[in-house]
Amino acid sequence: MKQLCVFICVLCGFLQGFSQVERDTIQTQNDSITIVDNNYREDQFYFSLTYNLLNKAPNGLSQRGFSAGFHFGFIRDMPINERRNRAIGVGVGLSSNSYNQNMLIAEQPDGEFNYSIIDEDSISFNKNKFTTYLVEVPLEIRWRTSTATEYQFWRIYTGVKFGYVLLNSSKFDGSIGKIKNSNIDDVVRFRYGLTFSAGYSTWNAHIYYGLNSLFDKPGTINGEALNMTSIKVGLIFYIL
Repeated sequence: MKQLCVFICVLCGFLQGFSQVERDTIQTQNDSITIVDNNYREDQFYFSLTYNLLNKAPNGLSQRGFSAGFHFGFIRDMPINERRNRAIGVGVGLSSNSYNQNMLIAEQPDGEFNYSIIDEDSISFNKNKFTTYLVEVPLEIRWRTSTATEYQFWRIYTGVKFGYVLLNSSKFDGSIGKIKNSNIDDVVRFRYGLTFSAGYSTWNAHIYYGLNSLFDKPGTINGEALNMTSIKVGLIFYIL
């Protein structure tokens, strides 16, 4: 939690130091005069809601309910052509991701963690969720139809996103009791994946394809290695 508080302070300083150059309008008695800023940038806050999928899951592992992801942050826009409709975007943000599924994570007396598929013929449960909280750094190549005076436009943003897991937890609530774990050592801290966003104005489709495993675990489940990755599909909103 201390790490999270430090990051929030750093994020606030980042946002204060990189505010967007605004495109203003001056009102006169008869009409308005638009001041065109030919050096405009599309610096943006973003908020994303995703459905989180487990990719490369071992046989028998299935997801239950809605596995949600919430992501928000700020992206600095750096145009690379004269028209300024092509740019590089670099940002910082926070992300929370849950995965509701039927894999039980239980800590052993020696401190190691055991992973197993829940036998639902003998064990019933109301909740079984694994959650991660990350600080993220998106890096984007950006194309759009924007101009210095056009506020609504088509966009295609693609790139990579790097993340670091600050906290993680698992919670089980079922017929054998409640099992809670936090800061599981087998969770891979450093995350990276490909991103793609496309849409018009505020509403945009978004996908993240994770490239490395969620867990660093040498063991297996049903004879298969635990090398699951994540895929996140949803909507992303850009706010100037």
